[in-house]
Amino acid sequence: MIPKLVNKKTILSCGCGYTEATEDVSLKEKSTHVEKKVEVIEKEHCVNVIVEADCPKCHHALAEHWEVQTRSADEPATRFFKCQKCGHTRREYK
Repeated sequence: MIPKLVNKKTILSCGCGYTEATEDVSLKEKSTHVEKKVEVIEKEHCVNVIVEADCPKCHHALAEHWEVQTRSADEPATRFFKCQKCGHTRREYK
């Protein structure tokens, strides 16, 4: 129930329409906000497949590979490659 001031009198009002007059009302607020801890990752761990793919920047031969369906379902997925040496990420549409 929510306290409201009507004609200089405090009443308790419910969302269903029920009201009740009251003399002594104390309102306490409880915070539901929970602080989230931020974890700092010093080095990113590879969870993708490593394939042979020439990097256009540093010409390293190995890269992480993954696919994402970025367009409609009747079109092929977009392929991503991330160089293991310099971290350059490129995409390939086929």
